[in-house]
Amino acid sequence: MASPYETSPPSVPAGPPILTVGQLTSELKDLLESSFPAVWVSGEISNFSRPSSGHCYFTLKDDAAQIRAVMWRGTAERIRFDLHDGLEVVCFGAVDVYAPRGSYQLVVSKLEPKGIGALELALRKLKEKLAKEGLFDKSRKRPIPKFPRRIAFVTSPTGAAVRDFLEVLRRRWRGADVLIVPTRVQGDCAADEIAAAIAKANRPELGVDVLVVGRGGGSLEDLWCFNEEPVVRAVAGSRIPVVSAVGHEIDVTLCDLAADVRALTPSEAAELVAPAHDAMIALLHDRQQRLLAALKHRAVAARHRLTMLAERRCFRQPRELIHDRAQRLDELWARAARSFKHRLQIEQGKLAGWSGKLESLSPLGVLSRGYSVTQRAEDGTLVREAEQVAAGDLIRTRLRKGEITSRVE
Repeated sequence: MASPYETSPPSVPAGPPILTVGQLTSELKDLLESSFPAVWVSGEISNFSRPSSGHCYFTLKDDAAQIRAVMWRGTAERIRFDLHDGLEVVCFGAVDVYAPRGSYQLVVSKLEPKGIGALELALRKLKEKLAKEGLFDKSRKRPIPKFPRRIAFVTSPTGAAVRDFLEVLRRRWRGADVLIVPTRVQGDCAADEIAAAIAKANRPELGVDVLVVGRGGGSLEDLWCFNEEPVVRAVAGSRIPVVSAVGHEIDVTLCDLAADVRALTPSEAAELVAPAHDAMIALLHDRQQRLLAALKHRAVAARHRLTMLAERRCFRQPRELIHDRAQRLDELWARAARSFKHRLQIEQGKLAGWSGKLESLSPLGVLSRGYSVTQRAEDGTLVREAEQVAAGDLIRTRLRKGEITSRVE
């Protein structure tokens, strides 16, 4: 007897066919992909990864839910800013079912930061990076030569910019050669071509004095190649002065900031790199008139000065000064002779006084007054007292005239 607690297995129902996991997933995949072929989704990036394949994998989430997302390499290479966890973005793509894992995901074909355009964000980040390196410093700016002999223009040879530039330059100045360096100015590969064209124009054998880089106006996407790093570094590293003429007045690119001079339009660039012919003629005429007037003034002033010099007494009677100087010399000579004579008399008087004093103190003077000097004959000792000699000593007495030799008795 069977237990009341035992149950028999349910029988396979008849009707709808039994699906495998792969078949069910395939039907769900068809359903989701047909229902959501294109959708905009906003959220926050998390779990972001980018392996060596170049594809980007991340989770897009908000406060209520999350969905896995994938962005293939070709799409990721067009993103102009860095993706990272925590970035609020708006994604456009299709919902896809990844069968091996049985999960659905968003295949992103376009991605923008929330609240700001992707290109604008990339522009700001690159601008900050290059500004820190000093590529936009005013101290790096160089003056444009006033009279360039050769001008190079890096631009598209078929665009309106080159025609406007040449037309304005033809009207203003014909003393310079123009070298057109052809390049694309729009598109994915345009930045590398522009940088290569700038390097080519800098070759010394071309003899370029000033370089113009430009094109006509356009949207931010159209002008983006002039915001890319290769172009900005090529402009900043140019050995010749660079004029940036990209876009219209409201468009400011990083190329404009790195260039030595910014022109609002290609037409204005032609006005900046070359002088106006009529203005130069007027300036030269004005300088000629001023030079003639200055020469005439100097000639009149020189003639007047020469006349004044010729009327001076030293030129009218040149010997008078010589005579005056000769007379003055004679007077000085006479004064010197009188002074010398007077000085000689004074010195002679002093000499006579000193001679008298010397004579009064001289022993010869004493002898002349009747005195005599006695010395011992044998040793010349002066005899002052009688005790100094003895009987029989020979002594010599000096008188005013002559000597007496005697013997003591």
